[in-house]
Amino acid sequence: MTVPFLRHFGRAASLPLDNIDTDVIIPMQQLLSVPRSELGRCAFNALRYDEQGNQRGDFPLNTTKGRGASVIVAGRNFGCGSSREGAVYALAGLGVRVMVASSYGDIFYSNCLKNGILPIMLSQADLDSVHEAIAGSQEPVDAAIDLQAQRIALSTGLWFPFEIDPAHRQRLIDGTDEVALTLQAEDDIRRFEQGDRMARPWAQRADA
Repeated sequence: MTVPFLRHFGRAASLPLDNIDTDVIIPMQQLLSVPRSELGRCAFNALRYDEQGNQRGDFPLNTTKGRGASVIVAGRNFGCGSSREGAVYALAGLGVRVMVASSYGDIFYSNCLKNGILPIMLSQADLDSVHEAIAGSQEPVDAAIDLQAQRIALSTGLWFPFEIDPAHRQRLIDGTDEVALTLQAEDDIRRFEQGDRMARPWAQRADA
């Protein structure tokens, strides 16, 4: 089970970079050495920190406008590369609840849905407008996301609709994952197992 997602309101940060792969989101060496509960501090490690471990002042999530953002607006093909689910753990640990991009790595997109992060896809033109609105604002920009209405609205006054598969939307709203969906069919599974034992008693394990 994940935290149900219906609406979200939070700071939006513009990260207008294409092809950010999962190794950029969380390096493998940190994924292997850092507990899952602490992966947030390692997210975007090479982009957020310099070689001495100090925050880079020009990285969007380190600026006054972007610090504490729970909505990251990226570029094309976000989350490409390896299939590591730890990339989504790192984003969640950073406090990210919504990603916005024009396209995603397929496995990364699926991992977001499994872990309660909403991956919004906008057309390139709409995505460019969001980046421009955040960059052009003197004040931090907040975003309000309504999953039922499939709408993202910025505090600058701009808003955009977005599409999402109905089954994916319902899973996020319900806070369910594959295990929870399977358990919903527990009675059917039990009936099948009982019928199978009767029909094929020779196929059952001795210790079943």
